[in-house]
Amino acid sequence: MAANETDTGHFGRTLHGKVAVVAGGTRGASRAIAVELGRRGAYVYVTGRTSGADRSEVGRTETIEGTVERIERAGGDGAALRVDHLDPEQVRGLAARVEAEHGGVDILIDGVWGGDGHIGWGQPVWEHPLQASLRMIRLGIDAHIVTAHLLLPLVLRRPGGLVVEMTDGTAEYNANYRHGTTLAFHIAKAAAHHLAIAEAAELSEAAESSEVAAHDCTAVALTPGWLRSEAMLDEFGVTEATWRDALEQQPHFCISESPTFVGRTVAALAGDPDKHRFTGRTLNSGELAKIYDVDDVDGSRPDGWRYITEVADAGKPADPTGYR
Repeated sequence: MAANETDTGHFGRTLHGKVAVVAGGTRGASRAIAVELGRRGAYVYVTGRTSGADRSEVGRTETIEGTVERIERAGGDGAALRVDHLDPEQVRGLAARVEAEHGGVDILIDGVWGGDGHIGWGQPVWEHPLQASLRMIRLGIDAHIVTAHLLLPLVLRRPGGLVVEMTDGTAEYNANYRHGTTLAFHIAKAAAHHLAIAEAAELSEAAESSEVAAHDCTAVALTPGWLRSEAMLDEFGVTEATWRDALEQQPHFCISESPTFVGRTVAALAGDPDKHRFTGRTLNSGELAKIYDVDDVDGSRPDGWRYITEVADAGKPADPTGYR
């Protein structure tokens, strides 16, 4: 199914009447999640630092307005708000607007990042530029805590609210050091697992208080597999239509998935009345696809992290048979 089609598939408009905030929804997985939430009927606030002529340090052309345009083409509705989630006052303003317009938040997706340009692949911490290391920590941890502090009270107002902390890697995979990256990247991404655990506990404790109306609020971390993001496609010099041409450069790219795939799995999770069973866990797109019977745009069902562990990291030849 193309990204601009309004067909909602077998899930229909299961999120009609829901309010979502997708923080960092400018590009990649978060952009696709915003579109799929909108496709299924949620009103989506899309935030990020790149809007019109204003560019973040990432320096790419995708904008929050572009994400909302995709939501609208998919038959949904939303608003683009330029917000730096490291600035508490800007996030406080976001919370005030959402509260005034809708009274609460049903779905909070925290995909704030923008730190790929700081990774410095393979550099040990004593060689990696200190400012780049600290910037990744700020983007991957501080911005998420600011967002949780100011927006979780709005999630608590909705019965069955959902919080998703986006990350890179399963909890099992990130339990060991991510060789080939850098210390700060590893810490920033592994932090999402603990954010989900802590948020799940605090939401549960708050729900038991007579001061809040919500119950069974769910918090999870979630990772896509090998994502065919805009930046990844550019890195290989291909498009979504020609992505298989990249296999000559990197054969294991055969397991890659479109951003729409993870978007569909998150939308399915958001519409699950029994999603609280996952609270505190780190989930991945391949896992959720099996649970909710979700396919990628090409009709396949990539199981990226199982492939990475069992094939790529094991030194086996690239072969997606049995993994998509």
